[in-house]
Amino acid sequence: MPGNYIPSAAELFRFSPELLLMAAGTLVMILEAITTPARKRILPIVAFVSLIAALGLALLGASDPGPAFNGLLQVDGLATFFRVLVMAIGAVVILMSTNYLRMADHEGGEYYALVLFSIVGQCLMATANELIMVFIGIEVSSIATYILAGYLRDDKRNNEAALKYFLLGSFATAFLLYGVAWIYGGTGTTNLSAIRRILLDPQTAPDLTLTGAAIALIFVGLLFKISAVPFQMWAPDVYQGASAPVTAFLSTGPKAAAFAAFLRIGMTAFGPVKEHWTPALWACALATMVVGNFAALRQSNVKRLLAYSSIAHAGYVLVAVTAASDTGVAAAMFYLAAYAAMNLGAFAVVIHIAGQGERRVEISDLAGLGVRQPATAALLTVFLLSLIGVPLTGGFFGKFYIFKAALDAHLIALSIIGLLTSAVAAYYYLRLVVVMYMQPAPVDAGELPQPSAGIRAALLISCAATLLLGVVPSLVLDIAVRAAGSIR
Repeated sequence: MPGNYIPSAAELFRFSPELLLMAAGTLVMILEAITTPARKRILPIVAFVSLIAALGLALLGASDPGPAFNGLLQVDGLATFFRVLVMAIGAVVILMSTNYLRMADHEGGEYYALVLFSIVGQCLMATANELIMVFIGIEVSSIATYILAGYLRDDKRNNEAALKYFLLGSFATAFLLYGVAWIYGGTGTTNLSAIRRILLDPQTAPDLTLTGAAIALIFVGLLFKISAVPFQMWAPDVYQGASAPVTAFLSTGPKAAAFAAFLRIGMTAFGPVKEHWTPALWACALATMVVGNFAALRQSNVKRLLAYSSIAHAGYVLVAVTAASDTGVAAAMFYLAAYAAMNLGAFAVVIHIAGQGERRVEISDLAGLGVRQPATAALLTVFLLSLIGVPLTGGFFGKFYIFKAALDAHLIALSIIGLLTSAVAAYYYLRLVVVMYMQPAPVDAGELPQPSAGIRAALLISCAATLLLGVVPSLVLDIAVRAAGSIR
């Protein structure tokens, strides 16, 4: 960017959601230092309101799409979709976190500031039109989530989760940065549109071996962020060790943003050579679905089960990415929205059941929930049925569109295997339903308190979104289809 470059008002407006969130995160940290303990409850309110305001600005910005900051960022349908998605995820996570942090005696402004800063990084990943900006977005989001994973500093599980996440995450990001260096060496640019033009022209395209190596390195970094096989080893330990609200955030927001970068890079910069990288993604999607679902069968800890479930669902989205078509992009976007709703809802129930210190996170701790708290059990059942893919839920249409995109791309074997692994997933999800309704609560089980206001709000929002996407999927799918056509 030239030294005398001055962004226009239109460019600043397109980037205004991120500017607002950065200012709000800084404000929360300042208020943390000057606010008395009795008034610290204003901090999550500031963070929540700022996310809703930024979400509104992102929607307003969709009316004036275009580049910003000399083409480093691109506001289009894809960017708007994922910005709105990660901000909505952040707002629900804040609702889920307030009472949890209060019970853990760790109600601090830095937690909410870190959530806001992480979402800024995720928005950068969704809007980046430069590989360097993708890297910066990943780093901004990752550094915040590394700290969030170990936020409860006196909890050894948090410490272990943060250390594993940081070490392995830094290692994976190095692969991505090395791939960016290679593609720059071959094409002389890191701009996604410019890379596409160069690869489309046989006279300017670099050696295919060099391009393939660069693509492989970049995809390694992104595959780690979405916890795809064989780069999934960090997810179960980190998800189990981190606090439950942070786990809910890690399994949805950063994953959605990583897929946004994956879709934009794959369909824009590397679209001309997709026949060379889709076979590798085919194998990766297959392994991710199989490993995630079969490993989940053996879990007794609910958080760890949902971690392997998250790996399996990343495999389903990879099926859509492997299709490498506009239909596949739209299917991946719809599925990520549906998955965010049902997974956040499931984790909201886990947070409520777990209690102080997360003493109740085993599957056996759900015994008798259908009698003890029928409404909570019913909501968890809705989320689990959606994760399976039962009709009239968002998960059903998400899988339907993904496998339709795969069949349109003639990925017959991958579609069949995906359907078979979905049947495997039904076993461990329905196992939770059986425990809730068909096993009595332990005789020494104490009285289960009613969900806090924040948990109730998160459950209602998640349930409404899950059912809405299952009953009227066109509301989101039409937006996703239009967005998929805007990323060329």
